[in-house]
Formats: sequence, structure tokens, C-alpha cells
Amino acid sequence: MKNKAQIIVHSIYWGIIAFVFTLAFIYKPGKSTFNEIMVTYVYFTVINVSIFYLNYTLLIPQLIKIRRKYWWYIASILFVILVMCLVKSVIAVLNPDEILRYRESVHFDAQTKKRVIKYGYHSITNYAIGTIFSSGFFIVSSCLIKFTIDWFANDRVQRNLESEKKEMELQFLKSQLNPHFLFNSLNNIYSLAYQKSDRTADAIMKLSEIMRYMIYESNDSSVALSKEVDYLKSYIELQKLRFKDKAFVELNLNGEIDGQKIVPLILISFVENAFKHGVANDPEDPIRINLIANRQILHFSITNRKSTANKDRMGGVGLNNVERRLQLLYPERYKLNIVNSETHYTSELMLDI
Repeated sequence: MKNKAQIIVHSIYWGIIAFVFTLAFIYKPGKSTFNEIMVTYVYFTVINVSIFYLNYTLLIPQLIKIRRKYWWYIASILFVILVMCLVKSVIAVLNPDEILRYRESVHFDAQTKKRVIKYGYHSITNYAIGTIFSSGFFIVSSCLIKFTIDWFANDRVQRNLESEKKEMELQFLKSQLNPHFLFNSLNNIYSLAYQKSDRTADAIMKLSEIMRYMIYESNDSSVALSKEVDYLKSYIELQKLRFKDKAFVELNLNGEIDGQKIVPLILISFVENAFKHGVANDPEDPIRINLIANRQILHFSITNRKSTANKDRMGGVGLNNVERRLQLLYPERYKLNIVNSETHYTSELMLDI
């Protein structure tokens, strides 16, 4: 990408230079000889291009970018300008009619009835001073192009690094989420197996379906909201098997569920947290889950009565995880409100989808 950008910028730059020199050649008074064309537009083109790329490809990378030798760079630039000034001056001395001569005046001779052109010659000193400024132009323009291209390239690299870092962090968070969920689910199935419940096989099958979604279908950056809702329903059914159908959950879905997209596995931690730390077997005070979706906003809330008997010594990996994922995936597009009262725990999430 950087090489392509360099080719485009350099082509435009030299195209403009060539256009200006062509106009000067076209509108130059009098006819230009072959020798004048060779000296002015070939020799000097080679010299100016050499000045540009000597600074662009050697002096800036070696003395500024790598070695940070700024005084050496300035000395090298002055040396290059003086050498090129000497070379151009020698060419001018050897070809004064093509380079130093200029049209001083034009008058009409009445006797010969012809136009008489009087020529003058620039001093070699004035010409040398002019070559210093022209060489300086190519030095400055090469610096501007070099630093501009490098700045954009470094900015692109920095953005890519930040994107890669963000992706690595997201993958790490997701890798935390799956074992965390699996650990809790296996604990639940262990309880069923320990009780020799007939529903152990159903629980394993339900866990298998859930894990298939987590491993295969949630790898994309976004999934259908309807699939995420089905995933929540499967998890709730798995919990009901654990509680022998004595888990009470009110799940209310409203709005436009179909056709919406959401980052996968962003809601499960709230539901998991409600079952882990809340009271799920009270029909008078069930876990209440509300999800309202439209084309712009998703509103998700879950409330559960707190339990003092169900504490997780491992800490709140799930909610810390999901909040960090929200910061990375929905920057300035979400609002998370946690209400931790004496009796109830409520999580409310607003997403700009």
C-alpha cells in the first residue's frame, strides 16, 4: 500500500514539473536548438532528479530516520547543493549560448526592414545563485513528500497495530468467557449427575448445542439478534433442567427482533450472573428479563432477587469481561447501568445497534 501511494504521489509531482517545463519550452521566444533542448531539458532533468532522490532515498532515511544525525544531514544537504551548483555552472560555462544568453531587446531596423534581436548574457555568479535556489526547491519538495508519505504510512501502521491489539484482547476475553461458562455449566450437570437425575442426558445435549453456537456460530463480528435470543433461551432451559423445572424466569421480547445484528455472547453473562447469584426458584419473584429492539436501540434489562447462599469465590469474571467487550466493540454506543439494592440486583443495557 505504501509503495502504491509513493508511485501515485511521485507520478503526480513529476507530472506537474514536466507540465511546467513543457509550457516554458512551448512559450520560449525563438526557436530552440537541439543542443539547447539537450542541455536544458535532459542534462538538468537528470541533475534535478538526482538531487530529489539522493535526498529522498539516502540522506533522509540514513541520517534522519535511522541515525538521527541532524547536523550531518544539514551538512550533507549543503554539500549536495554546492556540488550540483558547480556541475550546473560548468555546463553553463561550456554552453553559454544555450543557458546564459537571454533576449535583451528587440527593435526593427528600417534599412534592412528586419527585426533585430539583441542578446545579453547572465553572469555566472547570478546563474550559480539561481541554481542554489532551484536545487533547494527539489530538496524541500523531496522532504515534504517523504515526510508526508511516511506520516500517513506510520499512521496506517499504528491504526493496524491498535486494531490487532483490540482483536487480540477481544479473542482473549472470548477465550475467558467460554471456559467460564463451561465451568459453571459442568458444575450444574455434575449436580444433576450426583442426584442421579434422569435429565442429565438432556442437560448434556443442551450444553452441546450451546457450545456449538459459542464455538462455531459466534466467530463472526456480529450475529443475528434472533440467534442470540435463541442462545439465551437454550441457556435458560439448561438452568431449568438443573432446578428440575423449579426455575422461574419471565422472558419478554418486544420490537423488531428479526433482522437485527448484535455482537455475539454479549448478553449471556447477565443471565448467567442472575442464575449464579440470584434466587431462581421463587415463583412470586422470578428472574425478569426484558428485551426491546428497534432499528436503532436495543434495551436489555434483567432483575433478580439476591441470594446470600450462592456466592462465587472465583470472582465476577463474566460481568467484568462483558463490560470490557462493550468498551471495545461499542465505544460511546452503549450505556450500562447496574443497580445493586439490598434485595435485588438489576442490570440494564442500552446499545446503539
